Amino acid sequence: MSKLKLDRKAAIGGVFIILVLIAVGAAWITTGDGVREAPGFAASNLEGEAVSLDDYDGRPVLISFWATDCPECIREIPTLNELHADFRDRGFDIVAIAMAHDRESRVRSMSEDREIAYTVIHDEAGDLASTWGGVRLTPTTFLVSPRGRIVYQKLGEPDFDQIRDHLERWLS
Repeated sequence: MSKLKLDRKAAIGGVFIILVLIAVGAAWITTGDGVREAPGFAASNLEGEAVSLDDYDGRPVLISFWATDCPECIREIPTLNELHADFRDRGFDIVAIAMAHDRESRVRSMSEDREIAYTVIHDEAGDLASTWGGVRLTPTTFLVSPRGRIVYQKLGEPDFDQIRDHLERWLS
């Protein structure tokens, strides 16, 4: 085969890939509803009550993986409490999932000391972290739309303004 034919095939393939990426990006931007369905979960909160992603069907929920030894996680608790207070009456909730390496007694103590107002789960076996993509570092935050799709994912300090923008749009 001549070099011209190979270059032409490569160019056509490249254009096709670019068009597919543009289409996927456009669908994500126009719907504002992410491109990936949130994985389900079922667990118990610190009070022993059953909690599952299905509980939030039709409502947005923020999933925050955190640890008691994570300084950024501890710094964001007041902001998460504020976000929860501002939107909970409109159908929003937060589920904070403490990592497996934390002792439950430490998670419980910090939840009480920091007056965490939202749902806290201890991922004792690490199953939830695994289900949500192998979360190993904290904080890792996921915002799930009312349709059950991940629209925002962030390792490190979340962009709370962006999260608020999504919530205002969904809950207005």
